[in-house]
Amino acid sequence: MPTTSSPSPAVSTPAFSPAAPVSPATALVSADHATAHTLLNCLLREVSGPEHQTVVADDGGLRLRLPRSGVLLRVGLRRTSLIGAHRFTGPVSEQRDGVWAEVSWRGLAERIQRELQLRTGVRNDEFLAQVASSHAGMTAALQEREKATGDSAPDAYLASEQSLFFGHRFHPTPKARSGSPASWALFAPEAGARFPLHHLAVRREYVREEAAYTGALAPLDRQRPVPDGYRLLPAHPWQYAMLREHRVLRAALDRGDILDLGPGGPDFAPTASVRTLYDGRDFLKFSLNVRITNCLRKNADYELSGAVALTRLLEPVAADLAARFPGADLLREPGYRTLDLDDRHLSEGFGVIVREGLDVRLRPGLTGLLAAAVADEYPTSGAQLSHLLGDAGPEHALAWWQAYLDLLVPPVLAAYFDHGVVLEPHLQNVVIGVDTTGTPRQVLFRDLEGTKLVSGHSGHSGHSGHSGHHAAALAALPEAVARPMTYGPERGWDRVVYCLLVNHLAEMVAALADRHPRLEPDLWSAVRRVLCERAAAHDDPPALRALVAGVPLPAKANLLTRWGRKADRDAGYVRIASPLASDLLSEAARVIAPGSAR
Repeated sequence: MPTTSSPSPAVSTPAFSPAAPVSPATALVSADHATAHTLLNCLLREVSGPEHQTVVADDGGLRLRLPRSGVLLRVGLRRTSLIGAHRFTGPVSEQRDGVWAEVSWRGLAERIQRELQLRTGVRNDEFLAQVASSHAGMTAALQEREKATGDSAPDAYLASEQSLFFGHRFHPTPKARSGSPASWALFAPEAGARFPLHHLAVRREYVREEAAYTGALAPLDRQRPVPDGYRLLPAHPWQYAMLREHRVLRAALDRGDILDLGPGGPDFAPTASVRTLYDGRDFLKFSLNVRITNCLRKNADYELSGAVALTRLLEPVAADLAARFPGADLLREPGYRTLDLDDRHLSEGFGVIVREGLDVRLRPGLTGLLAAAVADEYPTSGAQLSHLLGDAGPEHALAWWQAYLDLLVPPVLAAYFDHGVVLEPHLQNVVIGVDTTGTPRQVLFRDLEGTKLVSGHSGHSGHSGHSGHHAAALAALPEAVARPMTYGPERGWDRVVYCLLVNHLAEMVAALADRHPRLEPDLWSAVRRVLCERAAAHDDPPALRALVAGVPLPAKANLLTRWGRKADRDAGYVRIASPLASDLLSEAARVIAPGSAR
């Protein structure tokens, strides 16, 4: 169990100093091209690819056909990928009367809208506006980068959190967002924002809170003294501005049950999720009634209680994984606090979850870097792989990769097969601890919102003995809290494979292959070897055996989910070809050449 003592609030000087990037694509693309390429990624993965409407042409470009609307598209290829996650370059063109004509990002979105409407029979009048919003978000991020003077010299960790200018490259609207541009300029991570929290003092009887252990709520209480009989409730200043005129809140303020103390305490910085803030000591995950990509970012009541319940339930699991795999650990979420004024809009709107700071788990001498920044296609921060590797050759890249696989893969699979726990190790949920040479030495998993317990008996996954244990633990919780904390075995396995292989490892492979194109088969061979080792360690479960054999992989269908206006929790998967089959890897090693688009 964590101690109640806390590290110093000062942000330490990073131990890792990035080398100058050496990359085939050091320049950032424009928002126009980034938007178009992201749309093509989704189209290739979810629509044209599964329907066999794509081909790599002799001229090294990719052709994609939209069969229902009769559109043929072309884009240049910087590099092909064994998993189909190709690197594009330049504008998109459409063939018209035998002649290729450039298509703008908006024109591409219009053609995709037409194709999806013909395919599904469903209209989505929000789609074009959301793509435009995402384009505007990328444009604003790039403008902020141009304005940056470098005087503030943020530490390497926060720089990595605030460097995702283009977002998820397999989401059609990765930077779509509601709210005014002025508010985003104040509170966006890409703007390098720093600001104090807005503080409320709330009478104890109107506070709801839970703590997994004594002292779990100290990160809230230590920010500012409050009068006797009150509890401090920090609020995200943007959220407070949106809720300050709520009738029930105004009445409580007028009665003196809530005191508006105004801004105070240390400055916090937004991390990649926007609503989770960090002051160099603690993470605080706030509600934010702003739609980002696909979802309104608020802490539902069940998520508040669920974070603390999972922290308690997962303590023995996390301790076991840390003991067996010393380079892995989990950032706990041991407490929350919110208003209790018999108004759900306010209880969810002001709910804040406490998450452990990096210094609680990160080993001394290591620098934490967001995995999404390390795997970014473009060198938007010193965390990107071109900086970590410097001018090192392919042998060093392979050694780096093996060290990373040995850290990341075993605890994720052990959590699933030995404990019936679905971690969610997608790129934005993993922090990598690197030493002074940029070598990975530790991985930290974060954000319990996506961590689930596997329910029900499973004959293929090897964790059925844990389902009864979970059932007993879940039965002690309110049904509204317990139900969202579980996955069935099939859904849980899809989530593990998608987050670990498709979202995370495939993107890290892509970043490494950008540096050393010949290495891609060897990189996937290393993944396969680690999976084989883990299969042996877990008595060769059928699901893992099939994964090693190269069965199709589940990829989250972000485009189709967005088109259907579904919540992320209801997203489906498409199946994509796996690069893990041994015969494919040996064949690929023979035909792939540096810079080849074949």
